[in-house]
Amino acid sequence: MKYFSSRNNNLQLSFKEIFFKGLSQDGGLFLPHFIPRISESKLKKFENYNFQEMSFEIFKLFIGETFSNVELKKIIKNAYSKFRNLKIVDVKKIDHISYVQLYHGPTLAFKDIAMQVLGGMYDSLLKDSNNKINLVTATSGDTGAAAIDAVQGKKNINIFVLHPHNKISSVQRQLMTTYKANNVFNIAIEGSFDDCQKLVKEMFIDKNFADKINMSGVNSINWARIVAQIVYYFFIFYKFNDNQKPIVVSVPTGNFGDIYAGYIAKKMGLNIKELIISTNQNNILQRCIDTGEYKPLRVIQSISPSMDIQVASNFERILFYLCNENSEELKLLMNDLKTKGYFKLSTKQFKNLKYHFSASTCNENETIKIMNDLYTQSNYLIDPHTATAVKPLLKDKYKNEKCFCFETAHSSKFPSSVLKAINLLPKFPDNFKNITNNEEKFIILDNKINLIKEYIIRKIQT
Repeated sequence: MKYFSSRNNNLQLSFKEIFFKGLSQDGGLFLPHFIPRISESKLKKFENYNFQEMSFEIFKLFIGETFSNVELKKIIKNAYSKFRNLKIVDVKKIDHISYVQLYHGPTLAFKDIAMQVLGGMYDSLLKDSNNKINLVTATSGDTGAAAIDAVQGKKNINIFVLHPHNKISSVQRQLMTTYKANNVFNIAIEGSFDDCQKLVKEMFIDKNFADKINMSGVNSINWARIVAQIVYYFFIFYKFNDNQKPIVVSVPTGNFGDIYAGYIAKKMGLNIKELIISTNQNNILQRCIDTGEYKPLRVIQSISPSMDIQVASNFERILFYLCNENSEELKLLMNDLKTKGYFKLSTKQFKNLKYHFSASTCNENETIKIMNDLYTQSNYLIDPHTATAVKPLLKDKYKNEKCFCFETAHSSKFPSSVLKAINLLPKFPDNFKNITNNEEKFIILDNKINLIKEYIIRKIQT
């Protein structure tokens, strides 16, 4: 399996190369030269696989010779050894909606499912190396903690996490900033998540800087993250869908990585009837699907902070396919975004986008009402991001469909949102670590690229 950049489809890179690079030097995102389709006979075997076995079979299709079968199985086994639920992913069915619990990992969010695997991959690839990798990532709340947990204390890895200052929940922040490992560095940026993400991209594209610090990244732009997320689409289909009916999946969406994994799963042969992009009031993706225009607006701070995003990085991956897999055509759209502040899809591109995805927007009052109704009527507590994905599935047309709603985080990560919804504070899962009174370590910096670079270099050289 070889990979190329969305902005240069002539590249022929290995999985190992794109794993370490994260983002292409030309600013594009990595994609495989083909999407493997799983045979019917192989899919039949999935019915008897557990999550780890399914993960192994799917990763094998994308990694080439980067890991032996023995190494890959070991990485996956270790990755999920700390999960609180032996199934890794579980489902709670209420009425016609199956709630997909993706939060049983060490930091209470779906990001753990991919990040624990990535941490093991870094460990395996660097175990005999004298080189030190510096991971630099941006987080809207959940990626940071998941990435830190996966690599904290590991040999030959430092991690620098940029988060928007005072724009994530207190629990999200504490889950990042209370680690004591000396290879962990948290940076609070005076700005939005989009600002953090832009800073990270600029550092990747600056070849001199990226090479100087041996930079790598674990944002959802890293293709390995997408592969790990593909797994649970197959898992819910074969483990929680008795008649194997075509499924409808509603996904809380910010950076487009999780929903994009569903698109790839469908191309690999999974019987997905509909993928619903569920957004809060930062609804650039819903507006694009409704109008064909992709135009970032000002970020609105919300009670679902992980979706407070106006520039969805992974959207470039679907744009590549909408552009007939033509890098030059894609670059024209990205140039319009850079110079004009927006781009407009052609009639054909717009039609294709609407064929693959539908979209929904949920405002604050609707989010709180959905959380309250579900708790009052079914004694089931969800987080605010999940609530946005419930909204479209409440329509009558879905009552007879096989509907799955992704629970992307545990409710305890958003105490103020839950308090607004049900007038009670959520509880952490049993045996979860205590973070409440632990000392936090992070630095607050202005949204200036040179300040960030200087800080990173200073810490590396210390």
